[in-house]
Amino acid sequence: MSSFFAKNIERMTGYTPGEQPREPGFIKLNTNENPYPPSAKALKAIRAAIGKRLRLYPDPLATKVREKVAEVYGTKPQRVLVGNGSDDCLTMVVRAFAGPGGRVAYPTPTYSLYRTLCLIENAKPIEVPFAPDFALPPKLARAKARVTFVANPNSPSGTFIEPKELAKLARAVDGVLVIDEAYVDFADRDCLSLVRRHRNVLVLRTFSKSFSLCGMRIGFAVGREELIEGLMKVKDSYNVNRLAVEAAAASLDNIGTMRKNVDKVRATRGRLAAGLEKLGWFVYPSQSNFVFARVRPPHSARECYEELKRRRILVRYFDAPGLDDALRISVGTDREINALLRNLREICAPCA
Repeated sequence: MSSFFAKNIERMTGYTPGEQPREPGFIKLNTNENPYPPSAKALKAIRAAIGKRLRLYPDPLATKVREKVAEVYGTKPQRVLVGNGSDDCLTMVVRAFAGPGGRVAYPTPTYSLYRTLCLIENAKPIEVPFAPDFALPPKLARAKARVTFVANPNSPSGTFIEPKELAKLARAVDGVLVIDEAYVDFADRDCLSLVRRHRNVLVLRTFSKSFSLCGMRIGFAVGREELIEGLMKVKDSYNVNRLAVEAAAASLDNIGTMRKNVDKVRATRGRLAAGLEKLGWFVYPSQSNFVFARVRPPHSARECYEELKRRRILVRYFDAPGLDDALRISVGTDREINALLRNLREICAPCA
């Protein structure tokens, strides 16, 4: 029987999010959620927004968030686009700049949604392998792509590419350079300044990770006015809900809470990396809220993942070449990381 789907949709495999347990009692270190709650001001704003006005459509431009982003990050509201998570901004980028057959380049391994979005839009993904240390591959600049994605810090590696290297890439590419900074609040530096110096740079951020608002689904892009105006053409009419707008604006108005939580995550990240290295694992230098570690033989990453899951601890295992000997582990609370390391020492005891 013939398929009802377009050929590109029929052929593709959809994006697979990290596992969400349906039972309570798991230590959840697999989807890079913040282990600490949102700011009290954000929670108060959400509660205040729940009322009769929910029958009305939200502001289609999320103006309150655009203005607050501009105030906090030193830009103009006209240079800000708000999305239903930064994934929504990524969707708009591929839809607006690539189109059917358009080349979209990115180094791999990285966020697998880039490939999925290309296939949905019938664009052509150009995957350029990272060096073993996850340095920026020179061939990326020569890919002749309409869109170039760089996750910085990268996922799953957590590694960071210096802004000066990405500035060189912005000058070298003909199309739009999208710097996906979903995890950048956990890093030492960021690339927002490149927007002022390069007309082809878009920087994406999310409120999910550092602001603890995964459940609200809100993010934003910063770029020159002409890029933002073009992206507005392909944006869903009311893509961000009223509660998310209030939560994001209030979070930016109380940014100190985010920074305190980030400091705690960074401190625990150091303890986690040191604990894994004591097991003999190779840990990449992380600038994110997770670590990526290659498991020491004779144990395999899959075995460790499965045994941890049996013990009700979830981490991320990628069954793919180049990744299948490693685990990505989100930074939880100190108590959660203590439990993880204790269980790993038991699992790997014969070889530790």
